Amino acid sequence: MHDTWLQWTRDGVLMAGAPCLLTALLVVLLRPLAPALGLVACPDERKTHARPTPLVGGQAITLAGLIGAALLPPMTRDVVALGAASLLMLVVGTLDDRFDINWRLRILAQTAAALILFFVGGVRVESIGYALGFANHTLGVLSLPFTVLATVGLANAINMADGVDGLAGSLIMAAFAMLIAAAIYAGNSALVSDLTLMSGCVLGFLLFNLRTPWNPRATVFLGGGSEILGLWVAWASFRLTQTPGHPVTPVLAPFLIAPPVIDCLVLIVRRVRAGRSPFAADREHLHHRLLDAGMSVTGVVLALTGVSFAIGFVAANARRAHVPEPLFPVVYLAAVVGYFFVSRRGGAAWARSARGVMRRARSPEPAHGAVEVQPVLLVSRRVEGPEL
Repeated sequence: MHDTWLQWTRDGVLMAGAPCLLTALLVVLLRPLAPALGLVACPDERKTHARPTPLVGGQAITLAGLIGAALLPPMTRDVVALGAASLLMLVVGTLDDRFDINWRLRILAQTAAALILFFVGGVRVESIGYALGFANHTLGVLSLPFTVLATVGLANAINMADGVDGLAGSLIMAAFAMLIAAAIYAGNSALVSDLTLMSGCVLGFLLFNLRTPWNPRATVFLGGGSEILGLWVAWASFRLTQTPGHPVTPVLAPFLIAPPVIDCLVLIVRRVRAGRSPFAADREHLHHRLLDAGMSVTGVVLALTGVSFAIGFVAANARRAHVPEPLFPVVYLAAVVGYFFVSRRGGAAWARSARGVMRRARSPEPAHGAVEVQPVLLVSRRVEGPEL
């Protein structure tokens, strides 16, 4: 096993390096064209990045992925289907970045992409394993709606997470890393190769989107590309859990990208209960709440990416320890319900609570009879990047 991991590591560096460089090159080439094409995110009351920022990250990632797949044999029908679905979503996403089209059209495009995976690529959810407590439970006629729902859901979950510099890309990298580890463990070498190529594309984008000492703020945003990354995660998850020759229990898949999915589910429920569109824009996402509570952009990215890794790690080891599969959906549903109730208070309430805690932590206890003067802590409310 140790030798296998070393071999995959060496091959992975080579396989991811070329897509990473290609994506970076495409970003450099596309970025100057963005203003003329109208693909620029301008600051407003919800997107408070410092300056207009090109929305070409999704285009660079997708084009690099398509070129890489074309040069990496074999071109199986599931890869061809993913390429066609990605191109469809790229066109619609680019139109949305340019003209801000109705969200129903984007959902229609995501549904069409899922249908391409299902009918053209044969990539679908047909089994949920032992999730209901008995063996070989197949979905039958429910396979199609379940595949569409899972694909559309993941696409929008990643899109909603794209509100802070580097967050969506980092969560995707975490998911890809865990999917690669599971694929290596299962012996699914074809999926490992495809995921490594995808990871290189996302890494090339993060060079321009992630905040680092040499890159103090994002110089390019994903735009509609965030939905394509959700499509890629869905495709990889289906191939990992639904392939007869290399099965990984389907109950693990939701735990590999848990934070954005849970946040998305809770927000949709809350918006529908309030009589609003499920895709209405607001500042109630988890990353907004953490920013309002005083965390830095880098802190939010590190915290949520770390939580994503931790959840996936615990779930994988729980399954290796033979924890019964029916417990996994129960735990996941409990996490969704728990976050729903914890997050009932608005972002402003979170910020006030955080300021109170920080004031008490910083202020010494006043002497008996003395008047305590509470300092005022100003919390910066910055949101970087476009989000749905």
